[in-house]
Amino acid sequence: MNTPGKKKPLGAVLVEQGFISDDQLRIALLEQKQSNKPLGKVLIEFGFVTDAIIRDALSENIGQNSVDLTHTVIDAETLKMVPQELAHRHTVLPLSFDKSANQLTLAMADTFNVVALDQIRALHGGTFQVAAVLGGEADILRAIEQFYGFDLSIDGILQEIETGEIDYQSLQAGNDEYSHPMVRLIDALLADAVQRGASDIHFEPEAGFLRIRYRIDGVLRQVRSLHKNYWPAMVVRLKVVSNMNIAESRAPQDGRISLSLVGRQIDFRVAAQPTLHGENIVLRILDRQKGLVALHKLGLTDDNLNQLKLMLARPEGIILVTGPTGSGKTTTLYSVLSHVNTEGVNIMTMEDPVEYPMAMIRQSSINESAKMGFADGIRSMMRQDPDVILVGEIRDHETAEMAFRAAMTGHQVFSTLHTNSAVGAIPRLLDIGVLPDIMAGNIIGIVAQRLVRCLCPECKYASYAGELELQLLGVDPAAKDVIIYQAVGCKACEQQGYKGRTTVMELLRINAELEELIARRVGTRELLNKAIAGGFRPLADDACRRVLDGTTSLDEISRVVDLTYRLGN
Repeated sequence: MNTPGKKKPLGAVLVEQGFISDDQLRIALLEQKQSNKPLGKVLIEFGFVTDAIIRDALSENIGQNSVDLTHTVIDAETLKMVPQELAHRHTVLPLSFDKSANQLTLAMADTFNVVALDQIRALHGGTFQVAAVLGGEADILRAIEQFYGFDLSIDGILQEIETGEIDYQSLQAGNDEYSHPMVRLIDALLADAVQRGASDIHFEPEAGFLRIRYRIDGVLRQVRSLHKNYWPAMVVRLKVVSNMNIAESRAPQDGRISLSLVGRQIDFRVAAQPTLHGENIVLRILDRQKGLVALHKLGLTDDNLNQLKLMLARPEGIILVTGPTGSGKTTTLYSVLSHVNTEGVNIMTMEDPVEYPMAMIRQSSINESAKMGFADGIRSMMRQDPDVILVGEIRDHETAEMAFRAAMTGHQVFSTLHTNSAVGAIPRLLDIGVLPDIMAGNIIGIVAQRLVRCLCPECKYASYAGELELQLLGVDPAAKDVIIYQAVGCKACEQQGYKGRTTVMELLRINAELEELIARRVGTRELLNKAIAGGFRPLADDACRRVLDGTTSLDEISRVVDLTYRLGN
């Protein structure tokens, strides 16, 4: 192992290995002086490097092994050797215990934390050796949440509010300082929602009680019911942390919360709406880690991925992503932006509002009070020397006109449109006043998508497809032994039968033949037939592919995609 005196500074190692530039190091060192945070943490917060890069660089620098906790499984007996509160306080995670060597292996964010090592040895009377391996701080915190289970006792906090008896379990999970139970209750509910993979939290007051629902995998699920007496104090707390006016309860309000939960930064977009029984508050969870997905992880077939890359290769024109609200359009667009985001390209966005901050991309929110809508925003961005422009949504003629003008002047433009299918985007654009000959020469391609829930791998049930099911799936009814899966429900998926979601997509690349048909204003059916003749696969085909490969069920795709036309009635 290198002695501490001989090791190089972390910044020098990262520059030497080409992960950061000299300028980035100077910025981080200046910020480190002002904030007194570790250099590695500053570099991660600024988006210069990832947690894994810091972990590996530190490991190499101090000559110590590192561990990737992404796919690590830890047995319950090993976890019991280090209390959860101690693991949280020192950012350590017990990995394994070797009985033959009488040695406990720990993942640590700081392997020179002698206090933590001594406390763990003392806890067991010094009966075994402790070996430390380096782990990323965010990875360790995330693993603590995952393996120890949810650490804030919502029931305990509720009892404390009712009886006045302090709930020490929820206090230990914090900073060992006493805070008001209502503060801890809101924190506990937010952490619980993030832990369970929710995308939205609904606080819904009724006449005699408060209903709390999470939207998990696109479906609302009731998780709690509280007495109505809790709600006034909860509203005040939610408004305070989201910078809303606590005195205003008769007008809608919007706010934002930013918290560090489950080992990473999570943002919440908050909206309050006056209703009959009090203010209804909905929080949209903006988890950067889930919102930014690599292009090859979107669940596209090889053919569709190649089609999308061919679209992105065009230097100018418009690419549209269509689908209903909550179909993952924003995630797809951000994946596309990440794919084209390089130092040589200036990317600018106009969104409503900005959901996920991204490095090197100039992001703006529309501002009604400053009279800057999408159309004015595009007009302004055109003077900022952009190569790529993202318009959050084409809603009206003026926005569409400006987006097409940007495409005609040599820019690559991405946007969303509310239509049911890729081909359906053409009549929708005609409807808002875009001329067919302008459309024909400037649309690169259209992506239509939906999100479907994935079957839980632990409990999905295999069965042979019947004649009707084969017909709906587009398989020859004479086919034998075609296996499809159905949802069951188990502890792993909270009895839902589904866990996680994936996309189903159709990609329509506009070629010269389709451009000619668009310019002639032909009907949707003729356009669709021409596209299918050219190799276009409709959304239903992609959805059926996901059923046949065991990813999801026929019931689930029927919920989001119309398959009835296959019955021929």
